[in-house]
Amino acid sequence: MPNAASSASTRQRIITAVLQIIGEDGVAAVTNRRIARQAGVSLGSVTYHFETQHDLLRESLLYFVREEARHFTELADQCQTEGIGVEDAASLAGQVACGTALDSAHLAPFELYIHAGRDERLREAAAEAFRAYDRLATRILTALGVPDAERLAATTVAVVMGLQLRRLATGSPAEDLVDALLLLARGAAVQPAGQDTPA
Repeated sequence: MPNAASSASTRQRIITAVLQIIGEDGVAAVTNRRIARQAGVSLGSVTYHFETQHDLLRESLLYFVREEARHFTELADQCQTEGIGVEDAASLAGQVACGTALDSAHLAPFELYIHAGRDERLREAAAEAFRAYDRLATRILTALGVPDAERLAATTVAVVMGLQLRRLATGSPAEDLVDALLLLARGAAVQPAGQDTPA
């Protein structure tokens, strides 16, 4: 039986391989043989660590989201410690987006979210992923002094993800993301919390 460090390393290589395969060729391309070949592990290692393909997909999605959340939590901490303003934060978000490679690993989560629409067993993992993004958005918006940050978090996440999907599909610039974040933040500052806009 493998020791804990070796086991964790093998499991990580498998998850990384799954994300690469999904990003390159979609969920249908995920087979144990291809995972083993891409990860450089034995076929038995794949089934040892993940009993079903559902387990593989779920853990791969959650791993990606945790890594993204960790990365953007560092950004949220920076907002708090440096007293960064809304414009600077939006600009920083654009820089982060520009620095994010448009690679197969960043296509994979979108593939998995769509797959969750077809496979209800993945929906709880997708819901957990979006809850993590919403919590993070709330934290960043709060750090920026945006009123009613929790209410605006899901909208902010939707805008960011939509624009990232557009960027992945078309190669559009990250400046679109900066403009959208500024529009949201400025609109939230003008609109009192809980007040509906007139019809």
